[in-house]
Amino acid sequence: MWAVVAFVLAAVMIGAGIAQRTVFQGPDAQTAQFDVEEGVPYVLVDGGAMTAFAGPQTLRVQGEGELFAAYGRTADLEAWLADAEYAHVTADDAGVISTATVEPVVPEPTESAAADDAADEESAEEDVVPGRNPVGSDLWLDEYQQTDLLIAPLQLPADMSVLVAADGTEPAPTDLSVSWPIENSTPWAGPLIVGGAILMAVGLFLYVLGIRHVRRSRGPRRKGLPLPATEPIDIAVDDPDKGVISATPTRRTIGRGRRSLVAVPVIAASALVLGGCSADAWPDFGSTPTPSPTASVIVPEGQQAPAVTRPQAERILERVAATVAEADEAHDPDLAATRLEGAPLAERETLYTLQDAIDDREGLPAIPTTPLEVVLPQATDGWPRTFLAVVNDPEGTAATTMFLTQQDPWSDYKLSYYSYLEADTTLPDLAPVYVGATQVQPDSPFLIMEPQDLSAAYADVINNGEDSEYAPMFELDEDQFRIGVAADRQKRLDEFNETAESTGELTFSTEPGAEEPAALATLESGAIVAVTIEEIDTVKPTDDDAVIKLDNNPTVQTLTGVDESSEGFSTVYVDQLFFYVPGQGSSEKIRLLGYVSNILDAKVIE
Repeated sequence: MWAVVAFVLAAVMIGAGIAQRTVFQGPDAQTAQFDVEEGVPYVLVDGGAMTAFAGPQTLRVQGEGELFAAYGRTADLEAWLADAEYAHVTADDAGVISTATVEPVVPEPTESAAADDAADEESAEEDVVPGRNPVGSDLWLDEYQQTDLLIAPLQLPADMSVLVAADGTEPAPTDLSVSWPIENSTPWAGPLIVGGAILMAVGLFLYVLGIRHVRRSRGPRRKGLPLPATEPIDIAVDDPDKGVISATPTRRTIGRGRRSLVAVPVIAASALVLGGCSADAWPDFGSTPTPSPTASVIVPEGQQAPAVTRPQAERILERVAATVAEADEAHDPDLAATRLEGAPLAERETLYTLQDAIDDREGLPAIPTTPLEVVLPQATDGWPRTFLAVVNDPEGTAATTMFLTQQDPWSDYKLSYYSYLEADTTLPDLAPVYVGATQVQPDSPFLIMEPQDLSAAYADVINNGEDSEYAPMFELDEDQFRIGVAADRQKRLDEFNETAESTGELTFSTEPGAEEPAALATLESGAIVAVTIEEIDTVKPTDDDAVIKLDNNPTVQTLTGVDESSEGFSTVYVDQLFFYVPGQGSSEKIRLLGYVSNILDAKVIE
């Protein structure tokens, strides 16, 4: 009886567990199909539509040929699409998804064009930039490219959106959908199936015990027989004449075989059922991990989002390094200009000129990309935008610090400043990458020196040393750059005077650079500021009959195009310098963080 009860309960439990995983289990996802108008080159799926339902999203795009999708901040995507027509997929507060076509923003016509309606229309059409390929833009946090069918697993917040396109010229695909998972786990299916299997095994054991008990207790026992009455006996007549009869017990093995055959299917069935149970078929009894405390950073009220994320900064650096390496290989200044600007571009343009003329002229070091130690993005929604990156040297020597700038939504980031940090340099405390830093304006009064005055002040310190009026504001004792410049100038002057003191003179001067300073705020109300200065070496004859020859100076000879001059030559070196400038009220001094110097130009004195 108990075996039958166990079998019935086991069947009910196993059946209930299997039913939860099959007939009673609902769909595992819900899908929204977007109705997109044909013919538009781009589709913008707003963050509200991507988060219309809770959970991670799976974007599915189907079309013909190459398909493209990227995601980023909604404000960035809308800025990139400002001059283009696109389909905008949005969702209202109730989660209802709709699609509308957004026309490009056309600037106001000029006064000369306003006189003629036809000219107005033509001018407006020229202001719209059609067919811009979205592949490889530095704005995207990530991008996907697949052929005919694109499936991208995403987990975006409401302030990020998705851009879908073909190549910006061909119409964007119209078969778009987003799926969200539905909670359909069955945490008691596993326990029910396992419990049912155990109960079935118990029932089988009870059944065997019951059969054995019934067989042992079947019928009366007869005395004199060597074996129990329940055992079968073979009776044979040994001698019919004498009436001798013998009885022999018969061994039975059928019963044991049947019990084994019954147990095997039960165990096999249980194994098959348990094999189909995944993790969501079991209750989660795991404890919630205790978060470890981290340093808190207070975000200033009204501060905008950081311009880049860390993975985005890594990808941008890799693209810059790859392009500059290609330009260095080909001595191509136009290619270099796609990823360099300011002093980094000017020094490479000079380098390519020298390399084309001088066979053994060494190149500049490659732009480093790893390991990326620090990323400090500007917190802004507008343009231009900047971020600071510090890359350690894998060999353990000087690290490289860089400022990279993007002028508008359609431009690539360009390296605008770089330098090598001194070996014992300690950076000030910086905001984490997910917070970002505010940009310090060139005329900011909140620092002990305005960034726009820093270049001229430090140039005066180089020229006059401790006698400069700005010397008390700088940490000069640990400034290896200033010390090195002074020592190099004295050495070259001594060498020059040994041979040409009576016929010529060598002088040195330093001037502020032409580039605008770049500055991002630190956590102590100070700023990291990058500027340039120009060192000018001038050599000219003091004797009317003397001339300056360039027999042993192929660099100046190449840049000036002459071998000698009776007026003399001037050589310009550009120095890129990174400083830490404390805030007003601080007792600290301005501290040099890093520097790099390269030849910029040479010319004949007129």
